[in-house]
Amino acid sequence: MIKKIQDTREKFYEELANKKMTLAETVKAMRAIVGMTQPEYAKFVGIAPRIIIDLERGVGNPTLATLRKIGKPFRLDLVFKAT
Repeated sequence: MIKKIQDTREKFYEELANKKMTLAETVKAMRAIVGMTQPEYAKFVGIAPRIIIDLERGVGNPTLATLRKIGKPFRLDLVFKAT
């Protein structure tokens, strides 16, 4: 079981690093890794459940502070890169 969780996390970080996930997919994957429902994860990170629901549907418009809260359990932070 622990090996499966580790493999899932490794795959998640790899796909994230390779920019293969949308924001909606990223939020859903993080929540799935920790095994929480949308309301549970929202409460865990300190935001309203509606925000998680909308993000996973691809219709959310979160603030930078909200995105930081969502990513914090995975030690993720926002960075901006010039292209």
